[in-house]
Amino acid sequence: MSPTSSSSSSPHRRPLHFNAAAAAITASSAVTAAAAPPSRGPPSSSSSDLVRRFHQRILPGYAPTALVGLPSVAAAIGVGAVHLKHEADRCGLPAFKILGASWGVHRAVTARLGLPPDASVDVVKQALSAASSGLTLYAATDGNHGRAVARMALLLGITAEIHVPCCMREDTRDLIRSEGARVVLSKGDYDTAVQEAFAASQHSNGLCIQDCSFGDYTKVPQWIVEGYETMLHEVDEQLDGKSPDLIIVPVGVGSFAQSVVTHYKTPGSPSFPRILSVEPDTAACLWKRLARGEERCVRSAPTVMAGLDCLTVSEQAWPVLQRGIDASATVSDFEAHQACETLQELGVGVGPCGAAALAALRRLTPEDKASLGLDDNSVVVLLSTEGPRSYDVPHDVSAANDPVALTQALVRIDSANPALGSEPGPGETEIAKFICSWFEHRDIDAHWLEPAPGRPSVVGVVRGRGGGKRLLLNGHTDTVTLVGYDDDALDPRIEDGKLYGRGSADMKSGLAAQMVAAANAKRLGLAGDVIVTAVADEEFESLGTVNVLEAGWRADAAVVCECTDMAVTRAHKGFAWAEIDVHGAAAHGSRPDLGRDAIAKAGYVLVALDRYAEELGRRPAADPVVGPPSAHASLIRGGEEVSSYPAKCTITLERRTVAGEGPDAVERELREMLEQVAAETPGGLRYDLRITFHRPPFHMDEDAPLTQLVRKHTENVTRGEPQVVGAPYWTDSALLLDAGIPTILFGPRGEGFHAKEEFVYVDSIIQTTHILTQIAQEFCA
Repeated sequence: MSPTSSSSSSPHRRPLHFNAAAAAITASSAVTAAAAPPSRGPPSSSSSDLVRRFHQRILPGYAPTALVGLPSVAAAIGVGAVHLKHEADRCGLPAFKILGASWGVHRAVTARLGLPPDASVDVVKQALSAASSGLTLYAATDGNHGRAVARMALLLGITAEIHVPCCMREDTRDLIRSEGARVVLSKGDYDTAVQEAFAASQHSNGLCIQDCSFGDYTKVPQWIVEGYETMLHEVDEQLDGKSPDLIIVPVGVGSFAQSVVTHYKTPGSPSFPRILSVEPDTAACLWKRLARGEERCVRSAPTVMAGLDCLTVSEQAWPVLQRGIDASATVSDFEAHQACETLQELGVGVGPCGAAALAALRRLTPEDKASLGLDDNSVVVLLSTEGPRSYDVPHDVSAANDPVALTQALVRIDSANPALGSEPGPGETEIAKFICSWFEHRDIDAHWLEPAPGRPSVVGVVRGRGGGKRLLLNGHTDTVTLVGYDDDALDPRIEDGKLYGRGSADMKSGLAAQMVAAANAKRLGLAGDVIVTAVADEEFESLGTVNVLEAGWRADAAVVCECTDMAVTRAHKGFAWAEIDVHGAAAHGSRPDLGRDAIAKAGYVLVALDRYAEELGRRPAADPVVGPPSAHASLIRGGEEVSSYPAKCTITLERRTVAGEGPDAVERELREMLEQVAAETPGGLRYDLRITFHRPPFHMDEDAPLTQLVRKHTENVTRGEPQVVGAPYWTDSALLLDAGIPTILFGPRGEGFHAKEEFVYVDSIIQTTHILTQIAQEFCA
């Protein structure tokens, strides 16, 4: 991979944010512009010297890390030099965090013991032993900070309790445990772990060592920020008199970036470079606060840049970054992965967080470089924060810009429903991660909804200017089982104008069309919001759409993009599932005088059910596009062994409902049928009846405004009169309509739903995308 190679740039990707507040700062004004309030301000030169002496003379194993020149990267980018500060081995740990954690722990412990800040480790250990306090250090971490705090506790002979996010990899937890720490798994994400660690520390022998500030918790975070500055002094010395023109710094909660701004943008700094921050696309808390004023990001997909997976900027860091960060960038997980590979080829091993700075440099456009003042003489410093580590290789969300390529990307991800098939599928987590990342890469807010563990749905929101109507585009991410599919179900090959693979028609092509239409809507700058709900579990109980509605998401209209062969589908049936327990009496097969055969009695029920189904078929259709209701037996279970009379036989049936019918009406009709069977059956019939699950029917009038809007734009794009039809199957359209959202079912042409071979016509994916874009453009104008 070449030094500049990267995933292809999306025309919709989140741009760099250039910070006007920082642009006005000069070296002479930096002290007042970039500094935080006096009580939380930057360290003085004397405190900076104290920190360096602590690291050099007291911290075991301290040595400066290498500043690695990357001439091939510099040549490819078009600058004079690129240097990478390599933190793969800092005091025996694979990250820079020990610099801040060591000073933060040292200052906090010496302050607790009443010792001077230049006390040696031996003096501190003796004081701890004499105090017999049972001191415990508490911290929250995504990996490296917690391990560094644990190392310091081990050094001092005290206890550490490290709180970690619920999604942290087990191998990362093991590394923290290897330092002697007790690891506590949080109930939520990193921000939740921070709250839990702080709460746990609130006792007489507890000390919270956290690198983010909140409320009155400011001293320890400031000490940690001071500790990081040692790395920057090393950089200054290693540049050997050269002044950097651009520093690229990764941002999590912002404490490290606070140290960088403080170091380079205060009077007396050896240089005054531009500072570019970099964050994951899905955890862009600084970018969103600088660009939009949002104080907290919504929870999106987890990132392989785990140390940067933060939703809020440290309160103490924010005023410094607000006036000191010149530009803010975000990168995808795949771009960070590619940067890891490039650096590995150059002999520099780093993890995704450590590669983020290179990923940010490679994403700069010529216009970005000009705005940052870069030319062929510029010196760029990449602050790489961690060494190599294990991570799951992410999907590329940059390249899938057109709906066909996006359909292929979605089909490659196995999202078979875990509730279906002889071999339960993995569920929707992996595809939800992809969709979240795809949205955030294009600066579309992505909300992660997971009330049921392992069954996430995603809500992507293109915010309008205001004053317009909201359009909801709904599609499901789950598929039926891959078992029984011919060839490779996850190979989205294209042959003869058809795109094959499980879920290609049902319904990843429709979902892809919706996602690209939403990106188009963002470019159009509409007045109303366009909302994409990528939901779990439609193939079973529609848990995802239920979760979306329960979370309060609403719109003025909705389009569900199941494959309809480009027909405007305005109605379909609902359904109710029922179970009938027919009771007998268990006895040995040789004792007919004692036994009562539940299976034989169930036969009378099955005959009656068949007659009932025939009667339903003769009923006048409430809506001619869907026809009359129907019923059929689905499953029958009964008996224990051959030589016994069965005590119970259970019949499971499905009743398809039409407009005006609900579960109460179905239960009433079934009970009437069973009472008649009981009256006509020799010896009578003992039974129990229950409705186990139901979904409503879906019906929109043909002359409804939404029906006509979809019809109009379908005709505009296809140059033909579209059919207005009903569907024989059930979809989430009924749930949306039942929630008061006018809804139409419309999507591409495809075949092989739930079959051994499934495909969608490529041209219909493109047409559907154009139609949805035009619908949004008119409806949300």
